Amino acid sequence: MPGFELFGDLERKEVNDVLDNGVLMRYGFDGMRKGHWKAKELESELASTFQSKYVQLVSSGTAAVSVALASAGVGAGDEVIMPTFTFVASFEAIMMLGAIPVLVDIDDTLTLDPNAVEKAVTPKTKAVMVVQMCGSMANMDALRSICIKHNLIFVEDACQAIGGSYKGRPLGSIADLGCFSFDFVKTITCGEGGAVVTNNKEYYINADHYSDHGHDHVGNDRGAETHPFLGYNFRISELNAAVGLAQVRRLPEFISIQKKKYTIIREALSQIPEVTFRSVPEGGEESYAFLNFFLPDLVSARKVSKALKDDGIDGCFHYYDNNWHYVRKWDHLTNLKSLYPISKEVKEGLLYLQTKSFEQSDHFIGRNISCLIKLSWSEEEVTNRANKMAQIIKTIN
Repeated sequence: MPGFELFGDLERKEVNDVLDNGVLMRYGFDGMRKGHWKAKELESELASTFQSKYVQLVSSGTAAVSVALASAGVGAGDEVIMPTFTFVASFEAIMMLGAIPVLVDIDDTLTLDPNAVEKAVTPKTKAVMVVQMCGSMANMDALRSICIKHNLIFVEDACQAIGGSYKGRPLGSIADLGCFSFDFVKTITCGEGGAVVTNNKEYYINADHYSDHGHDHVGNDRGAETHPFLGYNFRISELNAAVGLAQVRRLPEFISIQKKKYTIIREALSQIPEVTFRSVPEGGEESYAFLNFFLPDLVSARKVSKALKDDGIDGCFHYYDNNWHYVRKWDHLTNLKSLYPISKEVKEGLLYLQTKSFEQSDHFIGRNISCLIKLSWSEEEVTNRANKMAQIIKTIN
């Protein structure tokens, strides 16, 4: 994925602006800034990129999910439906608010299965959070319909899919609230950072206040601002925002590079009868950050995964055996290994994980190989890589 592979003069210029004025905080110190407001500029650029009215920058993608949910009123005892395949940040962000993550199966998109979502809705369900994993998307129309039917908040975590689109809309801009991460290994990076995207003014104002200790941001005297409600500190710094500002302006360049390299590898693997590819909903276009394909069964996927590593093909993941991204290895969640007491509601709400199995998810993740697309590969390198991958798969299958 990462934009960090192509840092250059644009990033250096934006960072030097901040170092020149010495103001690293995004709020206040107006007289010292020499006209530079990197976080504000980045929010404006992101609003244009995501075709959305409002953007609130925060300190991480994890913070973005928590802030988005809190801004829509999700809290203690509420259930939030989420997928079995995601990053651990998804359930962390939900539980931080005292809400209950309800894990449901994925389908061959590698994202939420609408049928599984429908079956999981209860009177306690407050929101559905789709996670656009590995550069692609779920059937957003189907999920939207479910949310409308049951009067649920629809949240879109597009942290791994910036630059993708669905029926002409940028991923992250389709649900009631969208979440992005700009950490060090995302397509565009701030080093650390994230954003909440929405067209709902109330949610935006809530996110703006909540992410900065409840400050109302009215006027030019930070000390005189009021606090309409409780908040926390999820601010981004001007240095982080400066890097992101340069990077978001390069997003079309990054996506174009990823698409070319993705296409070379996909064309090579398409010649292998045993290889099939993840399903992309009609009207969707991936961000080309990852190439995801399926092998016939778990055994062959494990063999191919090992062979790729042994032959020096890096960045290809078999998530079935991964500790971070798939429910099968989330023992710390199942066993509630926490530094502090977990609330009674959350404890009781997560009891289902003691006995719940996810055969459908196992079926897809067990056979999946997910290969990131590096910006820094030369065309010769990516062609050689594609041929090596194809030869390994053919040999094993």
